[in-house]
Amino acid sequence: MTHSSYVPTPDDKFTFGLWTVGQTGRDPFGEPTRAPLSAPYIAQKLGELGAYGINLHDNDLVPIDASAAEHDRIVAEFRQALSDHGLVVPMATTNLFSDPAFKDGAFTSADARVRAYALQKTMRSMDLGHELGAQTYVFWGGREGAEVDAGGKLLDAIGWFRDSLNFLADYSEAQGYGYRFALEPKPNEPRGDIFFPTAGSMLGFIATLERPERFGVNPEFAHDTMSGLNFAHAVAQVIDAGKLFHIDLNDQKPGRFDQDLRFGSENIKTAFFLVKLLEDTGYAGPKHFDAHALRTEDEAGVWAFARGCMRTYLILREKARQFNADPEIQAALAAYRVEDAELADLTRGFSPQKAEALRDRTFDRAELGGRGPGLEHLDQLTVDLLLGTR
Repeated sequence: MTHSSYVPTPDDKFTFGLWTVGQTGRDPFGEPTRAPLSAPYIAQKLGELGAYGINLHDNDLVPIDASAAEHDRIVAEFRQALSDHGLVVPMATTNLFSDPAFKDGAFTSADARVRAYALQKTMRSMDLGHELGAQTYVFWGGREGAEVDAGGKLLDAIGWFRDSLNFLADYSEAQGYGYRFALEPKPNEPRGDIFFPTAGSMLGFIATLERPERFGVNPEFAHDTMSGLNFAHAVAQVIDAGKLFHIDLNDQKPGRFDQDLRFGSENIKTAFFLVKLLEDTGYAGPKHFDAHALRTEDEAGVWAFARGCMRTYLILREKARQFNADPEIQAALAAYRVEDAELADLTRGFSPQKAEALRDRTFDRAELGGRGPGLEHLDQLTVDLLLGTR
């Protein structure tokens, strides 16, 4: 592959949020360092860069206090920009975390009025998403959690969250929207502890919903990495469950605040194995870069950031193909895995006869314990590949 092949096209299905490239550099300790960018202008620039689509929270596009006429004007201008620059809106979501009304949760608030308002706001956001063509709807419960547990709402909160999602799934069906819902886990921030902190906890919760087939997971690289987890492992579990409905790509230094760094900028080996996993398993959905340029950057730095996210994914995709075609790496993989057809049959699918045969089998524990699987060599081959020496 030549370097010119690292230029993205819409076929790569790379997406950004209005809130990502539109982030102004503001953080909890400092004011904005960049001017706001309009949604039509963002569409123009992302179209020029070869992106596939733009995702949005409701109020990223339409201010929360906009009149009906303002709403219609803003949406019409944005829709025209999407058309002009060949972009789509594959995913939408609701901001249920910025407004002070949600300071103690939205769907899990102890105040029934807040829970009802959260449902109303989400229905309106689902209407907007459908109007713009979105097929996936993401729920990130940034305020669904607690700093203290003295309120005693833990079991009730799980029930309220379940009731809300059941309600919204039925609303989607009644309106003919046909949304697939993706639940996004995160362990903490902005709450001290967020409910359903991991992909596994989301998978367990989905099984309790009335329409579990409509719900999947939207895992995010930074959310697992900030708490010291391996993101590729989480994504593999979600794929195994058939629940990878959407994915957020970025990067993160472990143990830090949620940094939303440029994809591949820190954990290059994990990013490689993630890309390899997505490509090898044929993931065909959008690849959403839920990240933003560093606060130090001007507008030119914003577009350098966006180009960098897509370029790094394409480079790693090429590396994954090289990994799969490299004879030495494939030989090392073959040596690592010890296959035994008889044992495979005995251990797959229970029967009393198989159980008895397995119980009577003699294993050489010393041989099993003494075998070196060659992982040091295999890992170094991977490092050589990523560093460009293979």
